Amino acid sequence: MTAAILDAGRIAKLNDILRRTLSGSTLVLTPGIAALGRERQGIILDAVAAFDSFNADNDPHREHDFGAVEVAGERVFSKIDYYDRSGHHASPDPADTNVTRRVLTVMLAEEY
Repeated sequence: MTAAILDAGRIAKLNDILRRTLSGSTLVLTPGIAALGRERQGIILDAVAAFDSFNADNDPHREHDFGAVEVAGERVFSKIDYYDRSGHHASPDPADTNVTRRVLTVMLAEEY
């Protein structure tokens, strides 16, 4: 296997952990999600955590960094981005947790 495929597999695993646990990263809820209230936010975050319908069309790089779900009466997108530890620049290596800060953004589809 090439390094890129191995890295994509590690990145996907790290992203899956992030979506399921919301730990070790930054969670951003857009204004539309924030306005829905805690109960609906919880339902939405549970759906984001459970999303596992990755395929070649919605996950071409096999990193599990984007998801789209219908939940709580809303179409919701989730996106994971990779920053350096300062949070100001792109990560030099998203597969390396020592140099990467992950940010999970959850938004209404209309906010995209």
